[in-house]
Amino acid sequence: MQLFYNSNISESDDRFSFDKQESRHIVKVLRKKADDLLYITNGKGWLFEAQLTLADAKHCAVNITSKSLNPKRNYKLHLAVAPTKMNDRYEWFLEKATEIGIETITPIICDHSERKVIKTERFEKIIQSAMKQSLQFYIPKLNSPIAYREFITREFSGQKFIAHCEETDKKSLKSQIKPNNEYTILIGPEGDFSVKEIKMALQHNFIPVTLGDTRLRTETAAIAACHSVAFINE
Repeated sequence: MQLFYNSNISESDDRFSFDKQESRHIVKVLRKKADDLLYITNGKGWLFEAQLTLADAKHCAVNITSKSLNPKRNYKLHLAVAPTKMNDRYEWFLEKATEIGIETITPIICDHSERKVIKTERFEKIIQSAMKQSLQFYIPKLNSPIAYREFITREFSGQKFIAHCEETDKKSLKSQIKPNNEYTILIGPEGDFSVKEIKMALQHNFIPVTLGDTRLRTETAAIAACHSVAFINE
């Protein structure tokens, strides 16, 4: 199955038209023709099977022949991850986390963050592409970047963890995860969270955890956390 994504399609629609950019991709790149079948999701759980009625590089239209709502995962994962110095490493994290399964992503600006200005437009495209490639029907929510000190004071449901490298009393993340739950996990920058940030997290009832015996890069730590949650909830 080749999956298309368009947030504008609704479960109440019987017909749908693509914009010029996507129409060109359908006709010129994918070589689709009239009467071909397309599979489309709106990122809200719906899968639409549609038949091309008009295949033009400037305008493609479909009739929707069937629609179904797919169930959500049995857990919700919110990863708050500091931006990496190199954008491509953060993009890799976004791609892999989307493939594994995640609900929400928030870039957090920390004391040791080397990158403090983030443009999320490309990040959104990475997430959309990964969702389509992995044949998922719920698109993860990418929040705007936020200062760590502001983020940490917010209310979060379920279990809350902070993964850091300081030599303090920490437990394995895998041993702490309770299945069928909501999770918020903090992952710091290359220089790790500052001592003040760790203390602040503990004051807000975040549980300090380790992701293994080796020191991981930011993006690797985020993927390790994402996979641990997915594994426990299988």
